[in-house]
Amino acid sequence: MTLEVVAVLALDGVAPFELATPGQVFGTANEAAGTVRYEIRVCAPGRSATTSVQHGAFRIDTPYGLEGLVGAHTVVIPAHAGFAAPPPPHVTDALARAAARGARLASVCVGAFTLAATGLLDGYRATTHWQYADEFARRYPRVEVDPAVLFVDHGRLITSAGVAAGLDLCLHLVRRDLGAELAAATARRIVMPLQRDGGQAQYIERPPAPADLSALQPVMNWMESRLDRPLTLADIAGHAGISVRTLNRRFREQAGTTPLQWLLHARIHRARQLLETTDLPVTLLADRTGFGSPATLRHHFTRHTGTSPYAYRAAFRRREPGDGR
Repeated sequence: MTLEVVAVLALDGVAPFELATPGQVFGTANEAAGTVRYEIRVCAPGRSATTSVQHGAFRIDTPYGLEGLVGAHTVVIPAHAGFAAPPPPHVTDALARAAARGARLASVCVGAFTLAATGLLDGYRATTHWQYADEFARRYPRVEVDPAVLFVDHGRLITSAGVAAGLDLCLHLVRRDLGAELAAATARRIVMPLQRDGGQAQYIERPPAPADLSALQPVMNWMESRLDRPLTLADIAGHAGISVRTLNRRFREQAGTTPLQWLLHARIHRARQLLETTDLPVTLLADRTGFGSPATLRHHFTRHTGTSPYAYRAAFRRREPGDGR
């Protein structure tokens, strides 16, 4: 059983919530596992840092400086108040050395600016807080910015959206490391869904919607209960008692996506759950998720997750501690 070392980078002006999130999630995973699977280190240049003033400044002292990144399996880069300025060279050098040794680097919120300053994100898709996505794209034009998602996982490079998306990110990493069952147990203990539906688009500020645009949840629930059936826009609109045009408008305004895109993501989410918790062959899994054929399932699943259903099952199917997988 391997002990995973998680190093959390604390720069001056670090946001307290993002700083504490990895310790909360990975520490809770230890409790859920009944044994210590993660060692969490807070690493700060000079072994001290001050948190951001707007969030109530206080000083933290830690036994780990940047040398604490040495040997870490995961380095988490939280948001900090000075994110718009290039980080000091000794910080980017420490991050680059950690990556060269095989550590995975994960940013939370505008911590993506610090990660991008290393050059490691060049040529990759990444996300950050939607409010700063345009500035991120301007400063780092070689990075493909996607402001609509909660996180983007490239294996060794992971970026997440604003603030609470750090919880989604850390739970995702627990699932990668320890399997879906322990990740779900961790999520229950911190009173959070293992995977939130939708992306960051649903949180982007928009003008207030009229009162008659506030009832999507029943139709979403109806769609989820029929994922194994073919559903057309006409079917969905008919159930909702509205026109197809109105249906499309309400989904875009309230969910930041179209009904069919929402349905596709719901089917992929269901496929992930079945891959994690059952041994169903892909043929049956395709039927139960409404894709119809294994080829169609593989196409959409790979396009949206970056891996095949078979590889996903191998990575996330329930694993017992010490079973060698």
